[in-house]
Amino acid sequence: MGTINAAFGIMSGALEADQQALNVVANNVANANTPGYTVENPDWQQNQALTIGGVSYGQGVTETGATSQRDRVLDERLDQQQQLASASGSRLTALNTLQALFTPDSGSSTSKAGDIGSDITSFFDSFSSLEANPTDNALRQNVLSTASMLAGDISNAAASLNSQRAALDQETAGVANQVNALTGAIAQLNQQIMTVSPNADAGTLEDQRQQDLSQLSQLIGINQITTENNGLAITTTSGQLLLTEGTSYQLTTGMVNGVTDFFLGSADVTSQLALGGGSLGGDLTARDGDIPDALNSLDQLAYNISTSINTQNNAGITLDGVSGSAVKPLDIFSQPAVAAGSAAAMSVVMTNPNDVATAGAGDGTGGNSNAVAMASMANRGIVNGQTPTNFYSNFVTTLGSTVSTVQTENTAQNASVTQLQTQNDALSGVNLNDEASAMTTLERSYQAASQVFAMLNTIMASALNLGQQTAVS
Repeated sequence: MGTINAAFGIMSGALEADQQALNVVANNVANANTPGYTVENPDWQQNQALTIGGVSYGQGVTETGATSQRDRVLDERLDQQQQLASASGSRLTALNTLQALFTPDSGSSTSKAGDIGSDITSFFDSFSSLEANPTDNALRQNVLSTASMLAGDISNAAASLNSQRAALDQETAGVANQVNALTGAIAQLNQQIMTVSPNADAGTLEDQRQQDLSQLSQLIGINQITTENNGLAITTTSGQLLLTEGTSYQLTTGMVNGVTDFFLGSADVTSQLALGGGSLGGDLTARDGDIPDALNSLDQLAYNISTSINTQNNAGITLDGVSGSAVKPLDIFSQPAVAAGSAAAMSVVMTNPNDVATAGAGDGTGGNSNAVAMASMANRGIVNGQTPTNFYSNFVTTLGSTVSTVQTENTAQNASVTQLQTQNDALSGVNLNDEASAMTTLERSYQAASQVFAMLNTIMASALNLGQQTAVS
Protein backbone atom coordinates (compact mmCIF):
# COMPACT_ATOMS: atom_id res chain seq x y z
CA MET A 1 0.00 0.00 0.00
CA GLY A 2 2.87 2.40 0.87
CA THR A 3 4.52 1.80 -2.49
CA ILE A 4 1.29 2.43 -4.40
CA ASN A 5 0.63 5.56 -2.36
CA ALA A 6 4.14 6.79 -3.11
CA ALA A 7 3.58 6.20 -6.82
CA PHE A 8 0.31 8.11 -6.59
CA GLY A 9 2.20 10.99 -4.97
CA ILE A 10 4.86 10.99 -7.68
CA MET A 11 2.28 10.99 -10.48
CA SER A 12 0.20 13.68 -8.81
CA GLY A 13 3.30 15.82 -8.53
CA ALA A 14 4.14 15.15 -12.18
CA LEU A 15 0.66 16.15 -13.30
CA GLU A 16 0.81 19.33 -11.23
CA ALA A 17 4.31 20.18 -12.50
CA ASP A 18 3.29 19.62 -16.12
CA GLN A 19 0.20 21.77 -15.62
CA GLN A 20 2.26 24.62 -14.17
CA ALA A 21 4.78 24.32 -16.99
CA LEU A 22 1.94 24.42 -19.52
CA ASN A 23 0.76 27.61 -17.84
CA VAL A 24 4.22 29.13 -18.38
CA VAL A 25 4.10 28.19 -22.07
CA ALA A 26 0.58 29.56 -22.40
CA ASN A 27 1.70 32.84 -20.83
CA ASN A 28 4.59 33.05 -23.30
CA VAL A 29 2.25 32.54 -26.24
CA ALA A 30 -0.19 35.11 -24.89
CA ASN A 31 2.62 37.71 -24.61
CA ALA A 32 4.27 36.96 -27.94
CA ASN A 33 3.46 40.49 -29.17
CA THR A 34 3.88 42.32 -25.86
CA PRO A 35 6.67 44.95 -26.15
CA GLY A 36 9.53 44.23 -23.78
CA TYR A 37 8.28 40.81 -22.71
CA THR A 38 11.04 38.29 -22.02
CA VAL A 39 10.29 34.63 -22.69
CA GLU A 40 10.09 32.49 -19.53
CA ASN A 41 11.27 28.92 -19.04
CA PRO A 42 9.74 26.62 -16.39
CA ASP A 43 12.10 25.64 -13.59
CA TRP A 44 12.16 21.92 -12.83
CA GLN A 45 13.56 20.54 -9.60
CA GLN A 46 14.01 16.87 -8.81
CA ASN A 47 12.51 15.98 -5.44
CA GLN A 48 14.86 14.63 -2.83
CA ALA A 49 15.27 10.89 -3.24
CA LEU A 50 14.14 8.47 -0.54
CA THR A 51 16.82 5.99 0.64
CA ILE A 52 15.71 2.60 1.99
CA GLY A 53 18.22 -0.09 2.84
CA GLY A 54 20.93 1.79 1.04
CA VAL A 55 18.87 2.07 -2.13
CA SER A 56 17.66 5.49 -3.36
CA TYR A 57 14.20 5.85 -4.81
CA GLY A 58 13.22 8.90 -6.81
CA GLN A 59 10.36 11.02 -5.55
CA GLY A 60 9.37 12.75 -8.76
CA VAL A 61 9.61 16.41 -9.76
CA THR A 62 8.39 19.84 -8.72
CA GLU A 63 7.90 22.85 -10.99
CA THR A 64 9.26 25.72 -8.88
CA GLY A 65 8.28 28.68 -11.07
CA ALA A 66 9.65 30.35 -14.18
CA THR A 67 12.85 32.21 -15.05
CA SER A 68 13.06 34.85 -17.73
CA GLN A 69 15.55 34.04 -20.47
CA ARG A 70 17.49 37.31 -20.51
CA ASP A 71 21.10 38.42 -20.96
CA ARG A 72 21.72 41.58 -18.92
CA VAL A 73 25.04 42.24 -20.67
CA LEU A 74 23.31 42.12 -24.06
CA ASP A 75 20.53 44.38 -22.77
CA GLU A 76 23.09 46.93 -21.59
CA ARG A 77 25.02 46.80 -24.87
CA LEU A 78 21.76 47.43 -26.73
CA ASP A 79 20.96 50.40 -24.48
CA GLN A 80 24.42 51.86 -25.05
CA GLN A 81 24.14 51.52 -28.82
CA GLN A 82 20.65 53.00 -28.79
CA GLN A 83 21.86 56.11 -27.00
CA LEU A 84 24.56 56.61 -29.64
CA ALA A 85 22.08 56.11 -32.49
CA SER A 86 19.55 58.45 -30.87
CA ALA A 87 22.22 61.15 -30.44
CA SER A 88 23.41 61.01 -34.05
CA GLY A 89 19.81 60.72 -35.29
CA SER A 90 18.57 63.84 -33.51
CA ARG A 91 21.70 65.77 -34.49
CA LEU A 92 21.31 64.66 -38.11
CA THR A 93 17.72 65.90 -38.17
CA ALA A 94 18.87 69.31 -36.94
CA LEU A 95 21.78 69.39 -39.40
CA ASN A 96 19.55 68.55 -42.35
CA THR A 97 17.26 71.43 -41.42
CA LEU A 98 20.29 73.69 -41.09
CA GLN A 99 21.82 72.59 -44.39
CA ALA A 100 18.56 73.20 -46.24
CA LEU A 101 18.97 76.92 -45.53
CA PHE A 102 22.11 77.01 -47.65
CA THR A 103 21.10 74.72 -50.51
CA PRO A 104 20.89 76.66 -53.81
CA ASP A 105 17.49 76.80 -55.44
CA SER A 106 16.92 74.42 -58.34
CA GLY A 107 17.03 75.75 -61.87
CA SER A 108 19.61 77.15 -64.26
CA SER A 109 19.40 80.81 -63.27
CA THR A 110 22.66 82.25 -61.97
CA SER A 111 20.79 84.42 -59.48
CA LYS A 112 18.71 82.27 -57.18
CA ALA A 113 16.58 83.70 -54.39
CA GLY A 114 18.01 82.57 -51.11
CA ASP A 115 21.35 81.52 -52.64
CA ILE A 116 23.90 83.58 -50.72
CA GLY A 117 26.76 82.38 -52.91
CA SER A 118 25.05 83.73 -56.02
CA ASP A 119 24.12 86.90 -54.14
CA ILE A 120 27.80 87.57 -53.38
CA THR A 121 28.76 87.09 -57.01
CA SER A 122 25.92 89.31 -58.26
CA PHE A 123 26.77 92.06 -55.78
CA PHE A 124 30.44 92.34 -56.76
CA ASP A 125 29.58 91.90 -60.45
CA SER A 126 27.32 94.97 -60.14
CA PHE A 127 30.43 97.09 -59.39
CA SER A 128 32.20 95.55 -62.39
CA SER A 129 29.28 96.60 -64.58
CA LEU A 130 29.17 100.06 -63.02
CA GLU A 131 32.87 100.77 -63.53
CA ALA A 132 32.32 100.67 -67.30
CA ASN A 133 29.60 103.33 -67.13
CA PRO A 134 29.69 104.99 -63.68
CA THR A 135 27.05 107.62 -64.50
CA ASP A 136 24.36 105.13 -65.51
CA ASN A 137 21.51 105.38 -62.98
CA ALA A 138 20.19 101.88 -63.71
CA LEU A 139 23.60 100.36 -63.00
CA ARG A 140 23.84 102.36 -59.78
CA GLN A 141 20.39 101.17 -58.76
CA ASN A 142 21.48 97.60 -59.53
CA VAL A 143 24.27 97.95 -56.95
CA LEU A 144 21.70 98.78 -54.27
CA SER A 145 19.32 96.04 -55.47
CA THR A 146 21.98 93.30 -55.36
CA ALA A 147 23.16 94.63 -51.99
CA SER A 148 19.59 94.38 -50.68
CA MET A 149 19.30 90.81 -51.99
CA LEU A 150 22.57 89.82 -50.32
CA ALA A 151 21.74 91.50 -47.01
CA GLY A 152 18.20 90.12 -47.02
CA ASP A 153 19.26 86.53 -47.66
CA ILE A 154 22.01 86.63 -45.03
CA SER A 155 19.73 88.19 -42.40
CA ASN A 156 16.92 85.74 -43.25
CA ALA A 157 19.30 82.80 -42.91
CA ALA A 158 20.46 84.11 -39.54
CA ALA A 159 16.85 84.57 -38.41
CA SER A 160 16.04 81.00 -39.47
CA LEU A 161 19.05 79.68 -37.55
CA ASN A 162 17.99 81.58 -34.44
CA SER A 163 14.45 80.21 -34.80
CA GLN A 164 15.78 76.68 -35.19
CA ARG A 165 17.94 77.10 -32.11
CA ALA A 166 14.97 78.41 -30.11
CA ALA A 167 12.86 75.43 -31.24
CA LEU A 168 15.60 73.00 -30.20
CA ASP A 169 15.91 74.78 -26.87
CA GLN A 170 12.20 74.39 -26.24
CA GLU A 171 12.36 70.72 -27.24
CA THR A 172 15.30 69.95 -24.96
CA ALA A 173 13.64 71.69 -22.00
CA GLY A 174 10.81 69.16 -22.14
CA VAL A 175 13.21 66.20 -21.93
CA ALA A 176 13.91 66.86 -18.24
CA ASN A 177 10.35 65.91 -17.28
CA GLN A 178 10.57 62.70 -19.31
CA VAL A 179 13.90 61.78 -17.71
CA ASN A 180 12.58 62.44 -14.21
CA ALA A 181 9.46 60.34 -14.83
CA LEU A 182 11.59 57.41 -16.04
CA THR A 183 14.20 57.59 -13.27
CA GLY A 184 11.40 57.78 -10.70
CA ALA A 185 9.71 54.71 -12.20
CA ILE A 186 13.00 52.77 -12.33
CA ALA A 187 13.74 53.63 -8.69
CA GLN A 188 10.31 52.34 -7.70
CA LEU A 189 10.79 49.14 -9.69
CA ASN A 190 14.24 48.76 -8.11
CA GLN A 191 12.67 48.84 -4.69
CA GLN A 192 10.07 46.23 -5.64
CA ILE A 193 12.65 43.92 -7.23
CA MET A 194 15.00 44.19 -4.26
CA THR A 195 12.11 43.31 -1.96
CA VAL A 196 10.43 40.44 -3.81
CA SER A 197 13.37 38.92 -5.70
CA PRO A 198 16.74 39.99 -4.28
CA ASN A 199 18.59 36.88 -5.45
CA ALA A 200 16.84 35.82 -8.64
CA ASP A 201 15.24 37.09 -11.80
CA ALA A 202 12.15 39.15 -11.05
CA GLY A 203 10.31 38.34 -14.28
CA THR A 204 7.75 40.96 -15.24
CA LEU A 205 9.22 43.58 -12.90
CA GLU A 206 12.59 43.28 -14.63
CA ASP A 207 10.88 43.46 -18.03
CA GLN A 208 9.29 46.76 -16.97
CA ARG A 209 12.59 48.06 -15.62
CA GLN A 210 14.40 47.15 -18.83
CA GLN A 211 11.71 48.88 -20.89
CA ASP A 212 12.19 52.06 -18.86
CA LEU A 213 15.98 51.77 -19.14
CA SER A 214 15.67 51.44 -22.92
CA GLN A 215 13.52 54.57 -23.12
CA LEU A 216 15.87 56.46 -20.80
CA SER A 217 18.93 55.51 -22.88
CA GLN A 218 17.25 56.93 -25.97
CA LEU A 219 16.84 60.27 -24.18
CA ILE A 220 20.23 60.67 -22.45
CA GLY A 221 23.51 58.81 -22.14
CA ILE A 222 23.60 56.55 -19.07
CA ASN A 223 25.78 54.03 -17.27
CA GLN A 224 24.27 51.12 -15.34
CA ILE A 225 25.78 49.73 -12.14
CA THR A 226 24.42 46.60 -10.47
CA THR A 227 23.97 46.96 -6.71
CA GLU A 228 23.15 44.49 -3.96
CA ASN A 229 19.89 42.55 -3.93
CA ASN A 230 19.33 42.81 -7.69
CA GLY A 231 19.15 46.62 -7.66
CA LEU A 232 20.61 49.21 -10.03
CA ALA A 233 22.34 52.57 -9.84
CA ILE A 234 22.16 54.81 -12.92
CA THR A 235 24.57 57.64 -13.70
CA THR A 236 25.09 59.89 -16.69
CA THR A 237 27.97 58.83 -18.92
CA SER A 238 30.17 61.38 -17.13
CA GLY A 239 29.29 59.96 -13.70
CA GLN A 240 26.55 62.21 -12.25
CA LEU A 241 24.12 60.11 -10.20
CA LEU A 242 20.56 59.89 -11.54
CA LEU A 243 19.28 57.17 -9.22
CA THR A 244 20.49 54.55 -6.82
CA GLU A 245 18.29 51.62 -5.85
CA GLY A 246 15.04 53.19 -4.58
CA THR A 247 16.10 56.86 -4.72
CA SER A 248 16.07 59.07 -7.83
CA TYR A 249 17.53 62.56 -8.27
CA GLN A 250 15.70 65.24 -10.23
CA LEU A 251 17.14 66.74 -13.41
CA THR A 252 16.20 70.43 -13.33
CA THR A 253 16.46 73.24 -15.88
CA GLY A 254 17.27 76.94 -15.79
CA MET A 255 18.04 79.72 -18.25
CA VAL A 256 21.74 80.56 -18.72
CA ASN A 257 22.80 83.09 -21.38
CA GLY A 258 19.40 82.85 -23.02
CA VAL A 259 19.23 79.05 -23.37
CA THR A 260 18.10 76.16 -21.21
CA ASP A 261 20.79 74.51 -19.08
CA PHE A 262 20.43 71.28 -17.10
CA PHE A 263 21.31 70.74 -13.45
CA LEU A 264 21.70 67.81 -11.06
CA GLY A 265 21.63 69.41 -7.65
CA SER A 266 23.66 72.59 -8.03
CA ALA A 267 25.93 71.22 -10.77
CA ASP A 268 25.40 72.40 -14.34
CA VAL A 269 25.66 69.19 -16.40
CA THR A 270 24.64 70.60 -19.79
CA SER A 271 27.99 70.11 -21.50
CA GLN A 272 28.30 66.57 -20.11
CA LEU A 273 24.82 65.66 -21.36
CA ALA A 274 25.69 67.06 -24.79
CA LEU A 275 28.60 64.62 -25.03
CA GLY A 276 26.81 61.71 -23.36
CA GLY A 277 24.43 60.53 -26.08
CA GLY A 278 20.70 60.09 -26.40
CA SER A 279 18.41 62.43 -28.31
CA LEU A 280 19.12 65.16 -25.75
CA GLY A 281 22.85 64.89 -26.44
CA GLY A 282 22.29 65.22 -30.18
CA ASP A 283 19.95 68.19 -29.81
CA LEU A 284 22.33 69.97 -27.41
CA THR A 285 25.25 69.39 -29.79
CA ALA A 286 23.25 71.01 -32.59
CA ARG A 287 21.90 73.79 -30.36
CA ASP A 288 25.20 74.72 -28.72
CA GLY A 289 27.66 73.72 -31.44
CA ASP A 290 26.43 73.32 -35.01
CA ILE A 291 24.00 76.24 -35.13
CA PRO A 292 26.28 78.75 -33.31
CA ASP A 293 29.12 77.73 -35.64
CA ALA A 294 26.93 78.45 -38.67
CA LEU A 295 25.82 81.77 -37.17
CA ASN A 296 29.42 82.72 -36.47
CA SER A 297 30.36 82.06 -40.10
CA LEU A 298 27.46 84.18 -41.35
CA ASP A 299 28.41 86.92 -38.88
CA GLN A 300 32.00 86.92 -40.16
CA LEU A 301 30.78 87.09 -43.75
CA ALA A 302 28.29 89.90 -43.08
CA TYR A 303 30.70 91.89 -40.88
CA ASN A 304 33.62 91.81 -43.27
CA ILE A 305 31.63 92.52 -46.42
CA SER A 306 29.75 95.38 -44.73
CA THR A 307 32.77 97.04 -43.14
CA SER A 308 35.02 96.60 -46.19
CA ILE A 309 32.48 97.94 -48.67
CA ASN A 310 31.44 100.81 -46.36
CA THR A 311 35.06 101.81 -45.80
CA GLN A 312 35.84 101.76 -49.50
CA ASN A 313 32.70 103.67 -50.50
CA ASN A 314 33.46 106.36 -47.91
CA ALA A 315 36.92 106.74 -49.48
CA GLY A 316 35.38 107.69 -52.84
CA ILE A 317 33.38 110.54 -54.34
CA THR A 318 29.69 110.33 -55.20
CA LEU A 319 28.09 111.36 -58.47
CA ASP A 320 27.14 114.60 -56.70
CA GLY A 321 30.77 115.27 -55.76
CA VAL A 322 30.38 114.39 -52.06
CA SER A 323 32.96 112.53 -49.99
CA GLY A 324 32.13 110.42 -46.97
CA SER A 325 32.58 111.89 -43.51
CA ALA A 326 31.79 111.15 -39.90
CA VAL A 327 28.92 113.61 -40.12
CA LYS A 328 27.49 112.06 -43.25
CA PRO A 329 28.95 108.61 -43.87
CA LEU A 330 28.40 107.05 -47.26
CA ASP A 331 27.57 103.59 -45.91
CA ILE A 332 25.88 101.11 -48.25
CA PHE A 333 25.24 98.58 -45.47
CA SER A 334 24.34 99.13 -41.83
CA GLN A 335 27.70 99.50 -40.06
CA PRO A 336 28.23 96.73 -37.45
CA ALA A 337 30.18 97.57 -34.31
CA VAL A 338 31.24 93.95 -33.74
CA ALA A 339 30.99 90.74 -35.73
CA ALA A 340 28.56 89.00 -33.35
CA GLY A 341 25.01 89.54 -34.57
CA SER A 342 26.10 91.17 -37.84
CA ALA A 343 24.28 88.66 -40.04
CA ALA A 344 20.90 89.08 -38.37
CA ALA A 345 21.22 92.89 -38.44
CA MET A 346 22.59 93.20 -41.97
CA SER A 347 20.61 95.60 -44.14
CA VAL A 348 21.07 98.24 -46.83
CA VAL A 349 20.87 101.80 -45.47
CA MET A 350 21.73 103.70 -48.66
CA THR A 351 18.67 104.90 -50.58
CA ASN A 352 20.12 107.31 -53.15
CA PRO A 353 21.96 105.51 -55.99
CA ASN A 354 23.99 108.70 -56.61
CA ASP A 355 25.70 108.05 -53.25
CA VAL A 356 27.54 105.05 -54.67
CA ALA A 357 31.01 106.59 -54.70
CA THR A 358 32.47 105.31 -57.96
CA ALA A 359 35.07 108.06 -58.34
CA GLY A 360 38.35 108.20 -56.53
CA ALA A 361 40.50 111.12 -55.46
CA GLY A 362 41.64 112.99 -58.55
CA ASP A 363 38.80 111.59 -60.67
CA GLY A 364 35.94 113.68 -61.87
CA THR A 365 32.51 112.92 -60.42
CA GLY A 366 32.02 110.48 -63.25
CA GLY A 367 35.26 108.62 -62.50
CA ASN A 368 35.42 104.88 -61.82
CA SER A 369 38.61 104.12 -59.87
CA ASN A 370 36.73 103.58 -56.62
CA ALA A 371 34.20 101.33 -58.37
CA VAL A 372 37.13 99.30 -59.65
CA ALA A 373 38.47 99.03 -56.09
CA MET A 374 35.11 97.80 -54.77
CA ALA A 375 34.73 95.28 -57.60
CA SER A 376 38.24 93.95 -56.88
CA MET A 377 37.18 93.01 -53.36
CA ALA A 378 35.53 89.94 -54.88
CA ASN A 379 39.06 88.57 -55.35
CA ARG A 380 40.66 89.87 -52.16
CA GLY A 381 40.92 88.08 -48.83
CA ILE A 382 38.59 90.41 -46.96
CA VAL A 383 36.83 87.65 -44.94
CA ASN A 384 39.32 86.07 -42.54
CA GLY A 385 41.95 85.99 -45.26
CA GLN A 386 39.63 84.47 -47.88
CA THR A 387 37.62 85.95 -50.71
CA PRO A 388 33.92 86.28 -49.85
CA THR A 389 32.97 83.58 -52.34
CA ASN A 390 35.63 81.15 -51.13
CA PHE A 391 34.77 81.78 -47.49
CA TYR A 392 31.09 81.02 -48.10
CA SER A 393 31.89 78.04 -50.31
CA ASN A 394 34.19 76.56 -47.65
CA PHE A 395 31.50 77.11 -45.01
CA VAL A 396 28.89 75.24 -47.10
CA THR A 397 31.39 72.48 -47.94
CA THR A 398 32.34 72.02 -44.28
CA LEU A 399 28.68 71.89 -43.30
CA GLY A 400 28.01 69.28 -45.98
CA SER A 401 30.97 67.22 -44.78
CA THR A 402 29.65 67.33 -41.22
CA VAL A 403 26.21 66.19 -42.37
CA SER A 404 27.77 63.35 -44.36
CA THR A 405 29.90 62.24 -41.40
CA VAL A 406 26.96 62.21 -39.00
CA GLN A 407 24.82 60.41 -41.59
CA THR A 408 27.47 57.69 -41.91
CA GLU A 409 27.73 57.37 -38.13
CA ASN A 410 23.97 57.15 -37.74
CA THR A 411 23.66 54.51 -40.44
CA ALA A 412 26.35 52.36 -38.81
CA GLN A 413 24.89 52.83 -35.34
CA ASN A 414 21.38 51.95 -36.46
CA ALA A 415 22.75 48.83 -38.14
CA SER A 416 24.43 47.88 -34.87
CA VAL A 417 21.17 48.48 -32.97
CA THR A 418 19.34 46.25 -35.43
CA GLN A 419 21.95 43.52 -35.06
CA LEU A 420 21.87 43.63 -31.27
CA GLN A 421 18.07 43.77 -31.25
CA THR A 422 17.97 40.70 -33.48
CA GLN A 423 20.31 38.85 -31.09
CA ASN A 424 18.22 39.91 -28.13
CA ASP A 425 14.98 38.87 -29.82
CA ALA A 426 16.46 35.49 -30.71
CA LEU A 427 17.44 34.96 -27.09
CA SER A 428 14.63 36.61 -25.15
CA GLY A 429 11.74 36.93 -27.59
CA VAL A 430 8.89 34.46 -27.82
CA ASN A 431 9.43 31.93 -30.62
CA LEU A 432 6.02 30.41 -31.34
CA ASN A 433 7.59 27.36 -32.98
CA ASP A 434 9.62 26.66 -29.83
CA GLU A 435 6.55 27.17 -27.66
CA ALA A 436 4.50 24.79 -29.84
CA SER A 437 7.25 22.18 -29.50
CA ALA A 438 7.41 22.68 -25.72
CA MET A 439 3.64 22.43 -25.47
CA THR A 440 3.64 19.16 -27.42
CA THR A 441 6.34 17.72 -25.14
CA LEU A 442 4.50 18.79 -22.00
CA GLU A 443 1.22 17.48 -23.35
CA ARG A 444 2.76 14.03 -23.92
CA SER A 445 4.34 14.11 -20.49
CA TYR A 446 0.96 15.03 -18.98
CA GLN A 447 -0.75 12.23 -20.92
CA ALA A 448 1.89 9.70 -19.84
CA ALA A 449 1.52 10.72 -16.20
CA SER A 450 -2.25 10.45 -16.58
CA GLN A 451 -1.92 6.93 -17.98
CA VAL A 452 0.32 5.87 -15.10
CA PHE A 453 -2.13 7.46 -12.68
CA ALA A 454 -4.99 5.51 -14.29
CA MET A 455 -3.03 2.26 -14.06
CA LEU A 456 -2.27 2.90 -10.39
CA ASN A 457 -5.94 3.60 -9.81
CA THR A 458 -6.84 0.22 -11.36
CA ILE A 459 -4.23 -1.56 -9.26
CA MET A 460 -5.47 0.15 -6.12
CA ALA A 461 -9.08 -0.86 -6.87
CA SER A 462 -8.03 -4.46 -7.47
CA ALA A 463 -6.09 -4.50 -4.22
CA LEU A 464 -9.09 -3.20 -2.31
CA ASN A 465 -11.22 -5.99 -3.86
CA LEU A 466 -8.86 -8.75 -2.71
CA GLY A 467 -7.09 -9.20 -5.97
CA GLN A 468 -10.16 -9.30 -8.17
CA GLN A 469 -9.75 -7.21 -11.26
CA THR A 470 -12.20 -4.35 -11.04
CA ALA A 471 -13.23 -1.85 -13.62
CA VAL A 472 -12.66 1.69 -12.45
CA SER A 473 -14.75 4.40 -14.04
